[in-house]
Amino acid sequence: MNDLFEHEKNESGDSISNRPLADKLRPTQISDVIGQAHILGPDAPLGVMLGAKNLSSLIFWGPPGVGKTTIARLLADHVDLAFVQISAIFLGVADLKKVFQAATIRHQNGQGTLLFVDEIHRFNKAQQDGFLPYMENGTILLVGATTENPSFELNAALLSRSQVLVLERLSLIDLEHLAQRAEKLLDKKLPLTGDSRDALLEMADGDGRTLLNLIEQVSAWKIDTPLDREALSKRLMRRASKYDKNGEEHYNLISALHKSVRGSDPDAALYWFARMLNGGEDPRFLARRITRMAVEDIGLADPQAQAVCLQSWETFERLGSPEGELALSQAVVYLALAPKSNANYVAYKAARASATKTGSEPPPKHILNAPTKLMAEQGYGDGYAYDHDAEDGFSGQNYFPETMKRGVYYQPKERGFERELKKRQDFFVGLRAKRQKT
Repeated sequence: MNDLFEHEKNESGDSISNRPLADKLRPTQISDVIGQAHILGPDAPLGVMLGAKNLSSLIFWGPPGVGKTTIARLLADHVDLAFVQISAIFLGVADLKKVFQAATIRHQNGQGTLLFVDEIHRFNKAQQDGFLPYMENGTILLVGATTENPSFELNAALLSRSQVLVLERLSLIDLEHLAQRAEKLLDKKLPLTGDSRDALLEMADGDGRTLLNLIEQVSAWKIDTPLDREALSKRLMRRASKYDKNGEEHYNLISALHKSVRGSDPDAALYWFARMLNGGEDPRFLARRITRMAVEDIGLADPQAQAVCLQSWETFERLGSPEGELALSQAVVYLALAPKSNANYVAYKAARASATKTGSEPPPKHILNAPTKLMAEQGYGDGYAYDHDAEDGFSGQNYFPETMKRGVYYQPKERGFERELKKRQDFFVGLRAKRQKT
């Protein structure tokens, strides 16, 4: 038993059940794999390993339908290892023990095992640790597959013994090659116009398995004339966009939105905003993050930006979805086109760091209140100059702790409203220096 999920065979060796197109087209050699040239090329990581016939344990990280299982099978064939496939979704501790026992018997008989673990991130940390001794003594060569970021989902011990290879979603060109291969196997052209064929490839959203499933449906239709894009869209549903509101995709897309705003690109910002909404993101989360962008990346370069965000947020709460989302998109565009400054953000962090470093330094005594006679005798409030009584309404006194060197945190940019603030700051800096000399 090489594959725990292998189809039962009849006497002729054919599958009892009808094999799906994706299975019929599964490559039989590495050179037949579509896409992933960045890991399979002669000078790429797997290409080098295969050339030397010396594989290490691997973690395949990538979206569904990009060839993780197929490549694992071909690797086993290439280096003459027994291929065993398991899924972390269905197996428990007892099942794992049986897999390891069978691999141990093979190892004792001189036969290695490539253990392919699909959805390996679903095993808990203790279960992941269970693989380590069998990897270290050569009983198994582990190839794990995950759609989640291994940095977060796999423990350090397992990662240190494996090489992580990132598999990419298939490009439209890759998908077209796959479609042509399917047509050759089916011995028929898909009944689609050029435009609707492009639409079919787009519907797959980089997933080869999804494309082949769609092709299988389309090829079964009895139609006289090729379908256009509109007709195709009525018959088929677009694959739902890959998006996990609590996973890496969530953080990747909000990062893309934030950086597009920071980069003053309203079109890119709107695109990522729309992608998150299409994925089912809570608009209130987006409203909160958009407001944060105004504070962090625009700040006092455009003080109105924060107000625009809060107004858009309030408008969303009053209108609800989907009408209120238009107000949030308005804030996104405003922020993207606003002058940018992180001067206050940098100043805030520097002030916090300085406050942490100096600990419990008291304010200078001249700015302390003296409500009691004892406090007055101790010098509280002694020498305080009331700024409104001073020339220009500015005393120039020291407001930092007496034992602390004056800090310089806020350094406004020469952009937007901060240009005016810089003029004011420079004025007070010069006036302070003048007053402290006298």
